[in-house]
Amino acid sequence: MGKKLHLLALPIAAMAMAALTSTPAQAADGYDRCRDGYYCMFSGLDGTGDIIEIQGDTPSLAALGMGSRGKSDWNRTDSWIHLYSEADYGGCSAVTRPRDKGNFFSTFRDFFNSVRFDGPNGPSCFGLARTSPDSHG
Repeated sequence: MGKKLHLLALPIAAMAMAALTSTPAQAADGYDRCRDGYYCMFSGLDGTGDIIEIQGDTPSLAALGMGSRGKSDWNRTDSWIHLYSEADYGGCSAVTRPRDKGNFFSTFRDFFNSVRFDGPNGPSCFGLARTSPDSHG
């Protein structure tokens, strides 16, 4: 009887081990959806909602479905990201530092319409936020 029990335990243990090793990886969520080397903007707070990932100047966020919709971002690049209130780098601008992430200052939520990597900054949106020109306040 002891041998029968031992023989039964082996297949059960093997099946349990297979189940543990074949568990699918969890899909990334929140900020973790942003891949290294990209600037990501999210339509929700804390990296939730829709996401766009870009690697270069973007004169119209509306073309990507994110015009005046961004509420948070993660800059996973070594560039300074200049965020403009209008398409084609018009209006005022704020910045996101290299490797920085967070929720936009409340005044800047649903506000930005174009993105420029490095390069010149536009007129500051500083007066709107009454804080620093950093997009995260």
